[in-house]
Amino acid sequence: MDVDDGPRTPNPLEKEEERRNFRRIECAFKYYKKHSLARISKTEAFMSSLPERHQEMLEKYKQHLGTIRQCIEKNEKIINLIIRDVNWMFVNIHPDNADDLDSNINHSSNVSNDLERVQTTLKQLVRDWSSEGAKERMMCYQPIIDELLRTFPQNLCDPANIKVLVPGAGLGRLAFEIARNGYECQGNEFSLFMLFASNFVLNRIHEVNAYELFPWVHQNCNILKGESQTRSVLFPDVNPSDLPSSTFSMTAGDFLEVYVEPEQWDCVATCFFIDCAHNIVSFIETIYNILKPGGVWLNLGPLLYHFADNANENSIEPSYEVVRDIIEKVGFQIEKEDTNVSTTYSQMQESMLQQEYKSVFFRCRKPAFQQNGHAHPEKNSAGQKRSIQDT
Repeated sequence: MDVDDGPRTPNPLEKEEERRNFRRIECAFKYYKKHSLARISKTEAFMSSLPERHQEMLEKYKQHLGTIRQCIEKNEKIINLIIRDVNWMFVNIHPDNADDLDSNINHSSNVSNDLERVQTTLKQLVRDWSSEGAKERMMCYQPIIDELLRTFPQNLCDPANIKVLVPGAGLGRLAFEIARNGYECQGNEFSLFMLFASNFVLNRIHEVNAYELFPWVHQNCNILKGESQTRSVLFPDVNPSDLPSSTFSMTAGDFLEVYVEPEQWDCVATCFFIDCAHNIVSFIETIYNILKPGGVWLNLGPLLYHFADNANENSIEPSYEVVRDIIEKVGFQIEKEDTNVSTTYSQMQESMLQQEYKSVFFRCRKPAFQQNGHAHPEKNSAGQKRSIQDT
């Protein structure tokens, strides 16, 4: 899988900004152990300042913190594998002399947010690539896969000729499963946190349950038993390399910038994605544009609106009622809809706090005919895309 600059060529300032962003995120991964252990040390220092009788009563908790330290050390081994070859992951980014990583991250205004996203990436490995995540995948991915199979039944078409795009693919499991059903599938992802980890899983792992991870050690609230926080998870639950390379690919980049060629895809499948937009209308219009006439959009997810509470970002947050109206105004025909699909996201099963979305699932179709009744010609030219190199 290769990466180029897509349909536009960034100017030198944009390239420098991309390089700095790349290094910042690499730095966040490298800083994981130092930051995580520093937090444990802070807690231990506070405990040592408490009255001795309190410290005696907290002896079991003190031992638990020592176990968490060991788990962090083991997680660091996974982190090192994830970032080991990221400098060569993108063919349009050439390795350069490493910056002063500690200096970079200490001067970044996004330190806490970046490190939290590293922790989220570890939990995403559980969701997408472990047997423990199977329940969530059944909730979130299976309705899309089942509907794809109904829409393009394998006894009536050659799935290898059906092109499916999965924007916001994360660590790639939904796209992987679609390809495993025989369809030609491409995942698209913007987040470098996700791309670093998906590169490791999809391009570097060739056996089942090869790695051990401790994903819950940073979840300190609503813990019923300490052993739940330090429980390990094995991944991946399938062999990620067990697919013909011709049927599955991943691309990197902004969905709106990468996918500009019209009428390229038979199906666009979105899961927990459309609320990632600053302007959800632009997402809907782009999906409509890139679908072939008669193509289908499958969607499942809530409307969390990622930029809604960020004072530094512009965002609109229309209700689903308004979004539904926009979908129809853009030109889609809504063929199936369920506004009460129970889903969770990277949920710790033993947590005292259990959160659940009532997600929306729908199937929309782009009309196969123009208003004048003539069939829309299909185009087969492939647009330029950014992708990940399998080195």
